[in-house]
Amino acid sequence: MPLGAANYVMIACGSAIIVLSYLGMYLEREVDGFFSLNIAPWLLAGSYAWIAFALLYRRKAQNQAPR
Repeated sequence: MPLGAANYVMIACGSAIIVLSYLGMYLEREVDGFFSLNIAPWLLAGSYAWIAFALLYRRKAQNQAPR
C-alpha cells in the first residue's frame, strides 16, 4: 500500500484544519473581517501544503540490507 497510517493521520489533520478555516469564515460573516483576511488564508495555504506533503511523505526503512 503506498500510503501508511501516518500519511492518513496527516491528511486527516490537514483536512480538519481546512474545514475549520472555512467554518470560521462562515461564522464570522464579514468579507473584511480579521479572520477572513488575516488568518484563514494562511491556514488554508498551509493546510493544502501539509496535505501535499502528507501524500509524498515516506518513512526511511530502518533495516535495509546493504547491496
